Amino acid sequence: MNIMDFNVKKLAADAGTFLSRAVQFTEEKLGQAEKTELDAHLENLLSKAECTKLWTEKIMKQTEVLLQPNPNARIEEFVYEKLDRKAPSRMNNPELLGQYMIDAGNEFGPGTAYGNALIKCGETQKRIGTADRELIQTSAINFLTPLRNFIEGDYKTITKERKLLQNKRLDLDAAKTRLKKAKVAEARAASEQEVRITQSEFDRQAEITRLLLEGISSTHAHHLRCLNDFVEAQMTYYAQCYQYMLDLQKQLGSFPSTFLSNNNQSSSTPVQSVSAPSVLASASASLPSVSNSVVTSGISELKSSSGSRKARVLYDYDAANSSELSLLADEVITVYSIPGMDSDWLMGERGNQKGKVPITYLELLN
Repeated sequence: MNIMDFNVKKLAADAGTFLSRAVQFTEEKLGQAEKTELDAHLENLLSKAECTKLWTEKIMKQTEVLLQPNPNARIEEFVYEKLDRKAPSRMNNPELLGQYMIDAGNEFGPGTAYGNALIKCGETQKRIGTADRELIQTSAINFLTPLRNFIEGDYKTITKERKLLQNKRLDLDAAKTRLKKAKVAEARAASEQEVRITQSEFDRQAEITRLLLEGISSTHAHHLRCLNDFVEAQMTYYAQCYQYMLDLQKQLGSFPSTFLSNNNQSSSTPVQSVSAPSVLASASASLPSVSNSVVTSGISELKSSSGSRKARVLYDYDAANSSELSLLADEVITVYSIPGMDSDWLMGERGNQKGKVPITYLELLN
């Protein structure tokens, strides 16, 4: 027998097997043939595997959405992953916002109150962007990859073996049907032999499938460890973000309310920070402030006397009009009080220049 004859006979046998399975399957659907049922334990294992696959896919996809909300970016990452190429590096949303804030702050002037605040906010946003990248990378390695390996690896193997089990069952039931229809003793003996063979193959495949399905419990245990890793990564990320924002809040919360004044507003009293976020106001009230201690310990004494004191400037200040004195952070000026002056202001002198300065920008020196 040459190779061609062997291939022809194999194709004919395969076609016969396929036809036999198709006839058996159709008759089962029509209720014209009996069907061998799987044992309850195996059915439960199959149901558990399907349930695991369904929810693993949903959790995996939604985690991807959580980590990367932009669908176009997810598609791009998927394409590059399939091409086994590294996706081009781009700024994420916090980093982009941070860069805009920094650029705007530099444009307005880092020496101005608003420009300085923008730069500080921008730097914080960029740090959050870095933390975001670390969260995505850690979550992809420790959480998403194991879930994807189950879907694309273990479950595909289970599906393949389950399909083989289905085919072996159809072969067994088809053999049983032929045995029932056999009338001649010789045909009946051949059918009985076929039933024994198909039953043995079915039992062996059922055992293989069962062993694979029982591994789902181990999969759950592994995914539990991965879930703990994901939670830990999120905890680290949110703790970093909280610390970054807390540090920023302290800086912004210590900015005096007069930062909100402009040339069109009266300079007799500092502008109240009614538009500032309440969370910053409450934070600044609870944080230790050098200027607050100045107010309580030195300002009242200075106002009640006719003397003068040296004071260090805490923040840059742009004079709103000619009666005020512009200030630069860290410079030292002379300050004193004059009768009838508003309680929130002092007179400041720098060389030949003098003007009103807000007390919240000052730290009195001994």
